[in-house]
Amino acid sequence: MSEAGVIHDIGYQRYDGPRLGRFAMQQALYVHGLRAAFGLGRSAKAKIFPWLVFGIMLLVAVIVAAIRSITGESVLSYLDFAGQMSFLIIFFTAIVAPQLVSRDLRAGTLPLYFSRPLRAADYVSAKFAAMVSAVWLLLGVPQFIMFLGAAFTTTDGVKGVFNELGDLIPGWGYSLLWALTFAGIGLLVASFTGKQAFAAGGIVAVFLVTTPIVGVLSSLPSTTANQLAFLSSPMFLIAGVGQWMGGNFDMELGRFGPIYGIEAVCLIAACLLILLARYRKVASL
Repeated sequence: MSEAGVIHDIGYQRYDGPRLGRFAMQQALYVHGLRAAFGLGRSAKAKIFPWLVFGIMLLVAVIVAAIRSITGESVLSYLDFAGQMSFLIIFFTAIVAPQLVSRDLRAGTLPLYFSRPLRAADYVSAKFAAMVSAVWLLLGVPQFIMFLGAAFTTTDGVKGVFNELGDLIPGWGYSLLWALTFAGIGLLVASFTGKQAFAAGGIVAVFLVTTPIVGVLSSLPSTTANQLAFLSSPMFLIAGVGQWMGGNFDMELGRFGPIYGIEAVCLIAACLLILLARYRKVASL
C-alpha cells in the first residue's frame, strides 16, 4: 500500500490447479534422492565418486562374465558378489547417505518440508527408499551383467538360462538385504548431524570399528561363541545370512543360521523406528 492509500495489484492469484497430496511429495523426494545419490543434476565433482564405484563394480562383473564365457567356470557367484564388494558399498553409503539427509539439516529445509502435509514418516520412507534403490542398483546391475554373460554362453539351452535365472533371483534378494541394512544404518547415523564429513566418518566407523569384535569373539575357546561372533558386526551379520542362504563365505554358523536372519530383520526394523522417532522429534520443533 502506498502512502496515498492506493492498493497496487502486482498479479498474485490463488492456485486453482490440482493438489497432488502427500504421495506426490514422497515421489518427488524419492526421485530427487535417487538422482542425488548418483550426482545427477549436480556438478561434475558430485558425480565422480558414485560413478567411480559403479564403474569398478561393472568392470568386475564384465571380467567375471568374460571368464565364464571363455572357460565355462563361475569364479564368483551372485551371492558372493555382494560380499566381495562390501567395502565399496560402505564408502558409497558413507558418501551418499549424508547427501540425502545431512544437507537438509544443514540447509534448514526440514521446517519447510514439515510445514506442508508431508509427515515425518513420508520423509523417512522416501529417503530410505531412495538410498535402498541406489545401493541395490549398485549391486543388481553388475549381477545382471554376470547373468547375461552366463545366459548367452550356456550349453544347456533354455534350461541353462532358467537355471541361471534361478541363481540370479536369490542373488538379487541378497543384494536387497545388503541395501536395506546399509541404508538403514547410513541414514540413521547421518540424521544426527548436518556436517557431511562427520556423518561420513560416523558411518564408516560403525562398520569398521565393530569388525575387531568379531575377531575377539572368534578367538574364544568356545564353539558357540565362534559361531555367534559374526552377529556383532553389521557387515559380517549380512555375510552370515548369505552363508545361511548357500553362499561361500567360509563362515561356520552351525545351527545358528536362522538367528542371523532374525537379527538382520530386527536391525533393519530398529534403524527405521529410531530414524522415524528422530524425524518426528524434528517435525515437532
